[in-house]
Amino acid sequence: MKVKIIKWHAVGVWTWDAGEDTCGICRMAFDGCCPDCKFAGDDCPLIWGACNHAFHLHCILKWVNSQSPQPHCPMCRREWQFRA
Repeated sequence: MKVKIIKWHAVGVWTWDAGEDTCGICRMAFDGCCPDCKFAGDDCPLIWGACNHAFHLHCILKWVNSQSPQPHCPMCRREWQFRA
C-alpha cells in the first residue's frame, strides 16, 4: 500500500543555546526579545561575555554604558569583556 502526500506543511522552531532561559538584566526569556525590541531574532541577538554569561544585545550595551570606569558582568561581577 502506498501513501500519496498531497500537501506538506512544516514549521521551524529555533532557540538560543545559552545555558540559561532568561536574560540576567531584563529577566525576559531568550526565546523572546528584550524590552526595547518588538520581535525576537536578528535585531535582538544574544551576546556572551568572556565569563560565559549571555544577555540580550541591547541589555548588555545599556549595562556596559552605565558602568564606569570599568564595566563588570551583572551576574558574576567579573570585569566585562565580550567573548571573542
